[in-house]
Amino acid sequence: MKNAKAGPLLYGFLVAVLAASVFPLYYSFIVASKDNSVLGDKVPPLVPGGNLFENISRVFDTVDFWLAMQNSFIVAATVAISNVVLGTLAGFAFARLRFKGRDSLFLLVLGTAMVPTQLGVIPLYMLMSDLDWYGTLQAVIVPALIGSFAVFWMRQACEETVPHELIEAARVDGCSVLRTFWHVGFPAVRPQAAVLGMFTFMTAWNDFFWPLIVLDPNDSPTVQVALSTLASGYYTDYSLMLAGASLAVLPVIAIFVLLSRQIVGGIMQGAVKG
Repeated sequence: MKNAKAGPLLYGFLVAVLAASVFPLYYSFIVASKDNSVLGDKVPPLVPGGNLFENISRVFDTVDFWLAMQNSFIVAATVAISNVVLGTLAGFAFARLRFKGRDSLFLLVLGTAMVPTQLGVIPLYMLMSDLDWYGTLQAVIVPALIGSFAVFWMRQACEETVPHELIEAARVDGCSVLRTFWHVGFPAVRPQAAVLGMFTFMTAWNDFFWPLIVLDPNDSPTVQVALSTLASGYYTDYSLMLAGASLAVLPVIAIFVLLSRQIVGGIMQGAVKG
């Protein structure tokens, strides 16, 4: 059977999908580089204007955007690293270790994903108040240090990429559980861990609901809370708001570029196995 070759229709479809995906981001950049009157034009502009740096300057004059970016980076980086480390450890344990109640405990972990986030807001807020954490970053970080998705994702990764034979060989050589995980388990699932880190970073970076509740928007905002401040008021300045949104998306793009090699490697590994 000869290898199928991509034809013009497939390339055209991929270009159309790429354009549809990139255009909203590009149009946001265009509006951010112009004044607010551009939204009233009958024909949407497709060329950037000359007001980008002026609008960016107004963003920093309106809200403490540097502080918001710093807070969001601390929260997102801590949550991403924690989910990768703890999720990989838990996933390795559920996939390759034998202990009493393993399957029941794993089902309990998955069951937490069925609970709506809004259902736990009130008791979680009361707990943060009792700990005197209101208005502090740990109130956002600690509840998100590990999630059921991270455990499930890394368990599946360990099931598919960490052979039992290597685990048994490491045990025969006298490796402890942690050494077996570090030298055998983690290198095998590094691409999947990179994907998890990117997804978790994006989720924490884009989180708006819980930081809005537990943080003081004037003293310790995150990026999404700061953007909501830009959008508040009787008159919405979309050029100002989209200038802030354009700045907010840059760290996410940077994280994707840094982890792109591991992400593509994980995708190709899954494709070969499939």
